[in-house]
Amino acid sequence: MVLSLNASDDRGINVVREQIKTFAGTRKLFSSGMKLVILDEADHMTNDAQFALRRVIEKYSSNARFCIICNYVSKIIPALQSRCTKFRFSPLDHKNMLVQAKRTVEAEQLNIDDDAVEMVVTLANGDMRRVLNVLQACSMAYDHITVEKVCMTTGSPMPQDIEHMLNWLFNENVSKCYELITQLQNERGVSLAELVRMLGPWIGRLQMEPAVSCYLYDELSNLEHRLAFGVSEKLQLGSLVGIFRQAADKMGEGNLSKATNNIKP
Repeated sequence: MVLSLNASDDRGINVVREQIKTFAGTRKLFSSGMKLVILDEADHMTNDAQFALRRVIEKYSSNARFCIICNYVSKIIPALQSRCTKFRFSPLDHKNMLVQAKRTVEAEQLNIDDDAVEMVVTLANGDMRRVLNVLQACSMAYDHITVEKVCMTTGSPMPQDIEHMLNWLFNENVSKCYELITQLQNERGVSLAELVRMLGPWIGRLQMEPAVSCYLYDELSNLEHRLAFGVSEKLQLGSLVGIFRQAADKMGEGNLSKATNNIKP
């Protein structure tokens, strides 16, 4: 009575016409109730397949129900969305993810530091599947897992790297700051997009005027948007340095010293 498909694999119109339509249209002699069709990763389905699915949903509404699961609802055609009730699920809470991560560590008997588990959960951003993937990758590569090894596995900067980077951005001149961040990228093998993403939470910890914080968040969001479209990282690194120099000028010497003294992991 249940048909489950991963639409990222079976996403063509033939799947809708053959498997789904056949399943929804047939009846079993000794079964009663509704049939259930579960389509995971439905945002990978082609538009033709989604239009065909819309007609199947309408035709077999009396004996079948459809559960459509996706990451990006904008990729589901409006005609299909209008026939569904939407349930939105927010990212998982950090505290609950940490509890589950520790259970996994105990069950798998991993040799991992407590602060490394915390780092894995932080990097996951509410995605429990990524926590499990990172733990699995680290356990296969290292006997003893530390924060540094988690960052090396995921290609993420270390907390102290972000601390140094913020100090450079606020206190060094433009050319020196550009040189130091470029050197950090080459040594750690991290992308500028990852550095920008990690800067966000740190800015909230600094003692700055709300107007300056808003300016930094706005400009960093624009910078991350440009990086998502594959523009030159060297050019955008210059933009990053310029953003923080503008913020430092807005803050003034006294407020700048007060803010940078508060930079801690």
